[in-house]
Amino acid sequence: MIDLSVFKGQKIFITGVTGFKGSWLAFWLSQLGAEVVGYALEPEPHQKLFDALGLRKRIRYVNGDVRDFDYLNKTITEFAPTFIFHLAAQPLVRLSYQLPRETFATNILGSTHVLEVARTCASVRVLVYITSDKCYQNNEWVWGYRENDILAGRDPYGASKAAAELVFASYVDSFFSKMPHIGVASVRAGNVIGGGDWSFDRIVPDAIKALQNNLPVQVRNPYATRPWQHVLEPLSGYLKVASCLYKEPKLYESSWNFGPDSSSVQRVEQVVNEIIDAWGSGAKEVTSQHGANKLYEAGLLRLNCEKAHQLLQWRPQWDFETGIRHTVEWYKGVHEGQDAAEITRRQLEIYTESMQG
Repeated sequence: MIDLSVFKGQKIFITGVTGFKGSWLAFWLSQLGAEVVGYALEPEPHQKLFDALGLRKRIRYVNGDVRDFDYLNKTITEFAPTFIFHLAAQPLVRLSYQLPRETFATNILGSTHVLEVARTCASVRVLVYITSDKCYQNNEWVWGYRENDILAGRDPYGASKAAAELVFASYVDSFFSKMPHIGVASVRAGNVIGGGDWSFDRIVPDAIKALQNNLPVQVRNPYATRPWQHVLEPLSGYLKVASCLYKEPKLYESSWNFGPDSSSVQRVEQVVNEIIDAWGSGAKEVTSQHGANKLYEAGLLRLNCEKAHQLLQWRPQWDFETGIRHTVEWYKGVHEGQDAAEITRRQLEIYTESMQG
């Protein structure tokens, strides 16, 4: 169980707020009564969730880039937050091949800027630093990676997240470990699904777009296996870590994995099958890449979350089928004219009840 009352009335700063996870987190914290400032670039055309949730009225939004240290520093210092959640990133593996310099600049230098501001801003008590499960050296093991396993990355995105973790560890050893008033943690999750994600090259939004247009779902890598989880699962982990750090800053200062149970580690083709079933109609079509155009993508990647289970008493609440069902219900409801914020609020309520049950 998470003590969500910790966040009521607190000043909370979120980077990457216009992204998928950032929008869900900002909405959740605003529902909890927090005073939220969100810092990010203006939403791109595919980032519809931020405005669909009415977040410009629910929080204070600042159009800014984490690569701009002076503006980031000024914005955080003037707001004087107690909590910082750092989510800003270039989050797509395949896009990182097209934009490696931007990927490294945002995910490494931008993250370094957040760490630097957090250590010099007197008000900050908690920093939750979000990276990715792609930070691990992926050996295609059938067992999950633990927080102390080797960090590496073959693609620019994975390498950028591994490097961001190394920068984080350096800041902890060099600075934060000597600052008793502040607690920091890096958190790693992957393959998050949920309503409102319209990013390119992600199987769930690609599938929903196809179904909405009565087209077959294109499946590029049907046998790739991933740990699928609804967006509220890792967000609940981030909030759990933040609440623990707020109460005991040094006891929980560490790195944490947040992933689903083993039953939610499924092939891409099974995800598509479940989406089609939940939608009520549709078909899939397997495609492939060949030759020089074929890019490296991990075939098997999973996390070991025993540390979070034992030390944080955190566990996922929704199984694979439940996560898919709520995801499709969100998209279908919006497609049929329902209010996105109301659907999101209702799903938050259902999830919170499951946590307390």
